[in-house]
Formats: sequence, structure tokens, C-alpha cells
Amino acid sequence: MAHHTLMGGRLHVYKRENSSLWQCSTFIGGKNRRTTTGYESLEQAKDFAEDWYLQLKLKDRAGILKNEKTFKQAAEQFRREYEIITEGQRNPVYVGGHWTRLDKYLIPFFGKMGLSEITAGKLQEYRIHRKETWVAQHGKPPARNTIHQEIVTLRQTLKTAIRHGWLQHLPDLSEPYKTNAKISHRAWFSPEEYKKLYEATRDRAKSPSKKNHAWISEQTHDYVLFMVNTGLRPDEAKRLEYRDVSIVKDDATDETILEIEVRGKRGVGYCKSMPGAVVPFRRLLKRNNPQPTDRLFPRMSYELFNAILDEQGLKFDREGQRRAPYSLRHTYICLRLMEGADIYQIAKNCRTSVDMIEKYYASHIKTSLDAAAINVRKVKPPKQRVKEARSREMAD
Repeated sequence: MAHHTLMGGRLHVYKRENSSLWQCSTFIGGKNRRTTTGYESLEQAKDFAEDWYLQLKLKDRAGILKNEKTFKQAAEQFRREYEIITEGQRNPVYVGGHWTRLDKYLIPFFGKMGLSEITAGKLQEYRIHRKETWVAQHGKPPARNTIHQEIVTLRQTLKTAIRHGWLQHLPDLSEPYKTNAKISHRAWFSPEEYKKLYEATRDRAKSPSKKNHAWISEQTHDYVLFMVNTGLRPDEAKRLEYRDVSIVKDDATDETILEIEVRGKRGVGYCKSMPGAVVPFRRLLKRNNPQPTDRLFPRMSYELFNAILDEQGLKFDREGQRRAPYSLRHTYICLRLMEGADIYQIAKNCRTSVDMIEKYYASHIKTSLDAAAINVRKVKPPKQRVKEARSREMAD
């Protein structure tokens, strides 16, 4: 193994047999520290190693290095306390996403770094590394939201380090060079398109393409009606059990509706349906004769759902966005807004925020705006009206 010493023997530059890149190491701050120079040229590697060593010396003199924790240690602390502190308020799938992102991406890249070494520059290197690696493996870059979720996990880990006094402040985690992503309205079904959809699923339920498809065709029809009248997320509907749903008489509206106990990504929430959800739910009870712990939709044929969308020309909206089961939730929100429902109550019933609804569904709020209030004309004082009249006379 090729080996060179610098800085009076305190800095070592060496090359392993199975690598073309030079490495460097030193003992400082009470521990051995190693890193790759990233260079094949010995002279460039020496320059890099000397700069790296001098930076470590400065940090050591400032007292940063001696007791500095690594990112991996902060991640272990975050993992240990997160589930306990949230006390089950976060859905296990959401929590598991944090651990997956840490284990697969963040710890392999940042794990051995001291917390003070995680700078805005290092974060940008991570973004580039992730995109280059993903393109090499899959032929396309990872989705913007995928990287965003990884940065969220990184931020949570660094905040854990701050709370324990291991880090003084968060680095700049914003993405340079880019403006905010274009806000596009989510794919939904207009009232006419929704009518076309449920009529098609109803016809398929009455006359399935095959005899053994009768049950799934009926389930699909009731699924469409149930989702558009409740606004549930597909994953929430998938976990929904019969014991979570009650048929009640609503005192405020004097209508029969469903009260639903929803288990989703934000834990347990509640939903009050539109009256239109009651009939499909009663059909589900009659058809399946279920136990309380049975699921409403134990399996769904998304192939059938997509086939009906294709047959009816509903697979894509006018902006080219692909429609999916999630579009049924978007349809619920849009229809409620178009009918003038209170946006705050919609947000509560859908277990989301007003900001999210305004961001993604703002184009449909126009029907609830009061034109009389918008187009009001302020009455001018008498003196101002006289001055304007005189000005017009002079102009004439």
C-alpha cells in the first residue's frame, strides 16, 4: 500500500490496493479520522489532505471536535425517542418511512460525519449523489417529493441533535437554484364526469363482463360512491373496518349520514359523510354479511377501475393528469367547495389543513366567492365628488 506522511508525521496520505483514489488520515481530537481525498493525483490528494487537516485543527482548538457526535449517533437518538414521544399519534407506516430513509440513504452518506460537517454544501452534494445514483439504476431522477421527504427526515434528526446540545444551529436546508415548484391542481372529476363514472360502474355492477366478476364489480361501484361522499384517502378506506362506521341521524341537518372513525397517516381521526354514502354502505352490509372486524374493501380491483376510466375516456383530465382512486377524494373536496361549504370544516373532516386545500383546490373556490362583496364601490365624500366634477368640466 502506497503511503506518504505530511505535517511532521501527523497526517498520512495512502492508497489502498483495491482503490485508485488516495485516502488521508490523522489522529486529532482524541480519535482517528479518515476520509477520501477523491483524487487519483498524488499532488492534488496532498493539497486536499493538508486543507482537511488544518480545518480539523481549527475545529479542535475551538473545542468542536473533541466531543462532537456523528450523524449516525444523532439518528440513533432520533429513532430511540421518536416513537415514544409521539405515543402512537403517528401512523406506523409514516414512522417506518423515516427509518427506511435513514437506513437506505441518509446514514450511508452522512453517518460518519460529525454534525458540524453537515453543511449546506454537503447537503447539495447529497442531492447530486442521490440523483446520479438513481438515474444510473432506474434511468430517471427520483421524484421531487422523494428527496423532499428525505430532507424532512434529515431535519428531524438534526433537530434532535440541537435539543441535546450536540449542534448549535440547523444548516440551510433549502434547495438552491430552483424556484418553488409549480402548483398544479389535483386531478378530480367534475360533476358531469362523476355522473358519467358512477353510471358506468353501476352498469358494470348490473352486467359484469364475466359471471365471476359480479362481486368485485358491485364492490367497485359502491367504492366510488362511498369515496366521493366521504373524502377518505385510499389507504384510509383500505384499513376501514365495519366497526369503525355508524349510521346516525345528524341533528344539525336532520339527515341520515355515516360517522366514521378513520385510521390514517395522522393517527385516528373522524369523518362525517354526505348522505350519499349511506346507501352504498348498506349494500356492503347486505352483500358481505360481515363481522365487526372485517374490512369494508378487503380487496379492490384497480384494473377494473382503470378499465372503466379508459372506456369512458376519463383516465386523464384536461391538463393531462392521470386520474386514480385518490381523485375520488379530490372530487369530494372540490364538490363541497363548489357548493359553498366552509373550507375550515372541510379541512377538519378530511384531516388536512386549510393551507393544503387552498394550495391545491383554489381554482374551485371561485364559486363560493361573493361577487357583491368583491365588486363593491366605495362611496366618495361630497367634496371629492365636486372636485372631480369641476375637473371634468374644465377638461370639456
